Amino acid sequence: MLNKSRLIAEYVRSIGILEESQVKNVLKSQVESGGRLSEILTGIGFLKIEQLRDLIVQEFSLARSPIFDMEIPFDVLQKIKPNLAYRHRMMPLKYVDDVLTVATDDPLNLLAQDNLENLTGCKLNFVLTSETNLSIALEKHYGGNKNILDAVASKKDSEIAVSFKGAAGEVAKEEEKEEAPIIKLVTQIIAEAVKNRASDIHMEPLEDKFRIRYRIDGVLHEVPGPPKQLQPSIISRLKIMAGMNIAEKRLPQDGRIRISGAGKDLDLRVSTLPALYGESVVMRILDKSSFMLGLKELGFLHGDADTFEKLIHLPYGMLLITGPTGSGKTTTLYASLSYINKPNKKLITIEDPVEYQISGINQVHIRPSVGLTFASGLRTMLRQAPDVIMVGEIRDAETASIAIQAALTGHLLFSTLHTNDAAGAFTRLIDMGVKSYLVSSTVQAVMAQRLVRKICDNCKEEYPPNLEELYVLGYKQGDPKAAGIKLWRGRGCKNCNYTGFKGRIGIFELLLNTDEIREMIVKRLPSPEIRDAARRHGMKLLREDGLSKAMEGITTISEVVRITHGYEE
Repeated sequence: MLNKSRLIAEYVRSIGILEESQVKNVLKSQVESGGRLSEILTGIGFLKIEQLRDLIVQEFSLARSPIFDMEIPFDVLQKIKPNLAYRHRMMPLKYVDDVLTVATDDPLNLLAQDNLENLTGCKLNFVLTSETNLSIALEKHYGGNKNILDAVASKKDSEIAVSFKGAAGEVAKEEEKEEAPIIKLVTQIIAEAVKNRASDIHMEPLEDKFRIRYRIDGVLHEVPGPPKQLQPSIISRLKIMAGMNIAEKRLPQDGRIRISGAGKDLDLRVSTLPALYGESVVMRILDKSSFMLGLKELGFLHGDADTFEKLIHLPYGMLLITGPTGSGKTTTLYASLSYINKPNKKLITIEDPVEYQISGINQVHIRPSVGLTFASGLRTMLRQAPDVIMVGEIRDAETASIAIQAALTGHLLFSTLHTNDAAGAFTRLIDMGVKSYLVSSTVQAVMAQRLVRKICDNCKEEYPPNLEELYVLGYKQGDPKAAGIKLWRGRGCKNCNYTGFKGRIGIFELLLNTDEIREMIVKRLPSPEIRDAARRHGMKLLREDGLSKAMEGITTISEVVRITHGYEE
């Protein structure tokens, strides 16, 4: 540590920024606080951090390595605990012949490097990677900064902030004394998911371990899971809570758990699937507050919100929301229905399943086993004289045909389709067998959407874009128009689990059915031509809307590219 400190001291003194006494104070402050040297130097006004980093890289011959796509064995990950990995921004990569290779994005973090050698008891070999690559790798391999088993061991019963309600939650009172550790562990797994704003909990039995992953802001994060031998007990406990048959392990099952956590009531939709090494369990955490958003909270920019509000107040016609699973289509539909839900209108929905009950709306859950499908339910709903109908998804020709007829006969109908972009919805309906002239006259608008992660407000910082980001924005190297452009990113903090992101927001592609587009639909022209016509009328593509949000500091360029990659040229 002495030689490294002396190297930094000599360099800082040589460029005349700090006096020797100030250098000593900086190094002393680092030892006392345990903070990162770059942060301490920045805090006192040192502006040549990049030069200093380059010197350290050259002096210690640090190799550079992109690590975001590396597969790292679990036993190597255990060499550094998650909280230390996040705090010191260090990622173990491989362990060979008692040498642990560790990636870092801060070569100035010398004190942490020395401390890590003492904590791991290994000889360390450091490689340098970019801040983005390291953040992706930490998210992928560690997910959160807390080990579930450690969390369970450190908490008292009264501190676990999840309680179960209803009959399913009251089962197994007699076995609570014997199985208290399992009950506590399952409760804590769910509590941690709720605390970290997860939308899904995935429990996957693998050959040599029982893997647990949380889906947070659309990205799966693996967390250190319980021992493999606890797998049967954990799955049995969950099946009891969800009202399932614990003896049936050969067939898939579905159930629900109602819980109170984080100051609100939540539903867990539980699904089990027999797999090679045991039953795989997925729990979807349904939070009603996430569906009760206003139109502004969905993420519309400027005039798009006004345009969409006019569309959902139309007296008749069809409004389609498109996108893959997990793109927020249901949230948009619920927000739209809640906005127009007034005493003078009758609203009926048919869904699979009904995610949440909305007061004042008649909601129907399809049951194919007894003949209640989207098509049969929709046909019956028309005899209920509704003003607005919502069909969860148009999956087949029969449903599409009845939906078109409903829109033609004076009903406003909302539904979803699985297409990549807005223009593809027209050709999808025609491919299902709907006449092109009926599609052109009933579909008022199509909106494609995706969800991007929002920059954490707590650690948000401004920075100048690099060449790659300028290229994505449409600028070339040396373009004078690019001067002064600023972007934003999250540094990573405790508030966002050191990911730099917290929450998600929609990006949209809103296609209005104009007279020109109607003629193109009747002629059955391909979707790229329809998309080009819509762009001439002012439609923004998904990526363009996302980049607008990046320029406003809502999300990042890399996040927009990640979400829209493969959908647009």
